[in-house]
This record gives sequence, structure tokens and C-alpha cells, in this order.
Amino acid sequence: MSRGASPLFFTRFTALALSAVTAIVSGYYLPGVWAIPLFLLSASLTAVGLYDLFQPLHSVRRNYPIIGHLRWFFEEIRPELRQYLIEGEHDETPFSRSQRSLVYARSKNESSERAFGTLLDVYENGYEFIGHSTRPAPVSDPALFRLVIGNSECRQPYSASIFNISAMSFGSLSANAILALNKGAQMGNFAHDTGEGSISPHHRAHGGDLIWEIGSGYFGCRTADGNFDPVRFAEQAASPQVKMIEIKLSQGAKPGHGGILPAKKVTEEISLTRGVPMDEDCISPSRHRAFSTPLEFVEFLQKLRNLSKGKPVGFKLCIGHPWEFMGIVKAMKATGIYPDFIVVDGAEGGTGATPLEFADHLGMPMRESLLFVHNTLVGTGIRNRIKIGAAGKVVSAFDIAAVMALGADWTNAARGFMFALGCIQSRTCHTNRCPVGVATQDPIRQRALVVPDKAERVFNFHRNTLAALAEMIAAAGLEHPEQLGPHHLVRRVSLTEIRLFSQLHIFLKDGELLSDDHSRDFYSAAWRHARAESFQLATH
Repeated sequence: MSRGASPLFFTRFTALALSAVTAIVSGYYLPGVWAIPLFLLSASLTAVGLYDLFQPLHSVRRNYPIIGHLRWFFEEIRPELRQYLIEGEHDETPFSRSQRSLVYARSKNESSERAFGTLLDVYENGYEFIGHSTRPAPVSDPALFRLVIGNSECRQPYSASIFNISAMSFGSLSANAILALNKGAQMGNFAHDTGEGSISPHHRAHGGDLIWEIGSGYFGCRTADGNFDPVRFAEQAASPQVKMIEIKLSQGAKPGHGGILPAKKVTEEISLTRGVPMDEDCISPSRHRAFSTPLEFVEFLQKLRNLSKGKPVGFKLCIGHPWEFMGIVKAMKATGIYPDFIVVDGAEGGTGATPLEFADHLGMPMRESLLFVHNTLVGTGIRNRIKIGAAGKVVSAFDIAAVMALGADWTNAARGFMFALGCIQSRTCHTNRCPVGVATQDPIRQRALVVPDKAERVFNFHRNTLAALAEMIAAAGLEHPEQLGPHHLVRRVSLTEIRLFSQLHIFLKDGELLSDDHSRDFYSAAWRHARAESFQLATH
């Protein structure tokens, strides 16, 4: 061995040497037909080892021919090993085993009760709970947990459940997944958001209530050059199944980022649903063409309200620059045009695919976003005109309660309902190789998702989650989730101190932002910088 050579020099090539020797021995000296497969195997491994030795791309394989492949093998199965053998009960990646198990149990109508006490550390910073009443209320019927969405300008208000399916497009999800979600929504009398991929035949098959989401690609209501088509919109919006219209300004998991569905993935079904050609990439731009200022945006909302003959119209966004949302509010005040609802999407929300930096470091988390939107509407005296929905890792009754206590009127969930469909959090949504047929267009893979069974699970998850919520708020002395306030929720802020949410957060008074003597530094500064005429920051 040369000076400085690794003492493991020969060990590194043992696998290659053994393969070569075995190939020679089995090929020339061992009798019998059983030597043939041994020769083929060892010769193949030798060829792989020799290739590894001289290929220029992977240093590990050059130094460790044959056995170097084990690195990629274990890398490939690492997520599964972690999920099944290593992951703790409450390790969130992004949903913990405990959260997933809860959804699975409720979707299968199995008991979600647990023995022997909580597994959470109730003295850990960030632990949250609901205060209970000495005199609990009677448990209410969860079927009554509904709200009417539609202000005075709305001619077709919608009675919505407080828990609905969040936006997931056909194309991102499989046909069978969409069929099962919509059938479950129809069975449970709750709403199914189409996502920006428009209304497919699979959304229509079972007649479940739809919230039609329209993104920057205007899929389902676009002209050949990608602009908004009012005629096509009016035709689609006239469907009795479409209960509300939602303009998507941004999505929590990838705010400010458009999308591309490659031409090879644009099937005939997707082409017809979205109104795009099959032989071209399907582009979802990062911003809308139909408006460029807050004033133009609210006027566009009014246009959609008129074209839909007065159905509830609103928008969804992940909060970024606070003055931009406040600019929209100023435009509402200036024109007298108010949306029927706003859906707040948190940065912790999910998506089929997004750049890592967008998922990890762009957009405001849901609770802060929700509180900001709620406070802005209260502070400008228009909260009573607009309902607020919220989405972002909502899977349990406590999640719903916490969001409503901070100001939401209802909640949406996407990944929770995906778990109800059988999602195992393999995080392969972007590969078209979803192992359970939820997020794939492969007809063989999606065959694994049996629509009648999974629709029943979607229905069960919704019903059992609201039943748990009914029991939880009854323990707090309440009869309806709308009675929840920030004083009902508590968070641990240190080993020796807990605080009510009402003590932790700022809550503006009605009309406070419009007064001359308001002194909320953050809100006041953002309000001064907001402009109805532009999304740009005012410099005065």
C-alpha cells in the first residue's frame, strides 16, 4: 500500500473483487445449471463495479464500486424508514403521526379516544388549550354549525358549513380523488373548493356544492390568449352547483409564484376542463391580467358578482406586504364595493409542488394573517359586511376552535381531507407516482382509490370532527363555535406563565383605523402607506 493510502483501500474494492472472482469461478469451474444464474449475477455486478470505477459523476461510486449504490438505496427509503420506525408521535413533518392517526380513525368511524392521559408536555412553551366552564352547555347538533355568506349586494347567499374542503385542482389531484371528495361533500352538505384548475366533469358527477376558484390563468373562463372571458364565466357560474366564486390572489405554500403544467401532462380531460390546448405547457402566471390596482380589483369583483347573477364573490390570499391588503380595503371604502368573503391562506399551507424557498421563507403564517385581516376589517368598520375563512394545517376540532377564536367565521382543510382519502404523506405529489392514487394522473395508480369507500371516509371525517368540536365547545360553556373568542384560548409562554389569547394579541376596536387619534404603530403605519390607486407603497 502506498504511503498515505487509506487502510481500507482494499476493503473498498472487496465487493468488486468478490464479484469478479465469483464470475470466473462459476463460469469456468463450477458444474451444473445452478452455476448459470450465479455467473450471470456476479458478472452483472462486476460490470456495474467496473462502470462505477471509471464513471466521472459520483465520487462515492468511484471509491466504493458496487457498495456505493447502497447510499442511494437508503436515501430512497429514508422517508419511509423515518415515518414508520423513527418518527415520534408528535414530530410534525409536516403532519405528525398523531394528527394523521386522528384523521384516519375519524374517517373510518373508529374511536379516536386515547387512554392514560395526554402525551403532550403541558409545561412546554407554546402548549395551547381551551378553558372549560364550571357549568358546561348542552352539546349542540353539529349540523347547525353553519353560517350564511353574502352581504347586502348578494342576491344568492350561501348557507355554508364552518368546515369545508380547501382548494385542490383536478390535475393536481386524480379524477378518483375529486370524485370521492365531491361525493363526500354532497353526503355531508358541505362545500368543495375546485382549486384554480376549474370545474371538471368529476366535480359535477355527484352534485356536491362547489366554490369555484379562479386563478391568474382564468381556467374555465379564459380566451385563447389567456385573458378573462366574461361570456364563458357567466355560463359556468350559472350552474346551480356553483355556490360561490373565489378569486385566488395568492396561495400560502407558494405566494407570488405561478405554475406550469408541462404539455406532456395536459391530458384531453384537463385540456377541456381548463380551456387550454393539449400540445402546449399550461401556464398559470404569477399575477392577474384583469386588474393591476386595488381599485381595478374591487371593480373586477363587482363584475363577477353581476355576471354570476348575485352569487357570493370573494377572494383568497396569503398576506405578504400588509399595505397591499390595506390598499384593497381602502379601495372598498372608496367605491362602496365589498366582497362577500375573504379566505386567508397561511404560509404553512400545502401544495403539489413549490420551490423550497417559497415553502419555507415566503408568506405570512395563517394565524398572524388571519388576525391582521380581521383587525383591518374591524379597524375600518366593515367587519360586519365580510365573512372570513381560514386555511392552514386544520385537521382537528381544536384547530377549528383556535382559528375561529382568532376571528375566522369558517375554516377550510386540504391535507386533512387528503388523509381521509388515504394519503400517507409520502410527499411524492409532484412525481405523478402517488402510492395511494390521490395526487396522480396515472390511471393505474389512481385505480387504487375506490370512490364509494373514500367518499364515505370524507363524509365521516367531516361529521366526526364537527361532533368533537360540539363536545369541546360545550365543555367551554358554548353552544356554537361563533361564540368562541380569544379569551377562551390559552397559551403557555414560559414554564411558569400562561396567557389568554386576548392578552397575547392586539385586537383593534371598531373603526379605530379611521380615527385621528389611533396609535397602533404597526397598523397605523401600514394604513398610512396603503393606497387604493396602486399596490405600491405610499412614501408620504
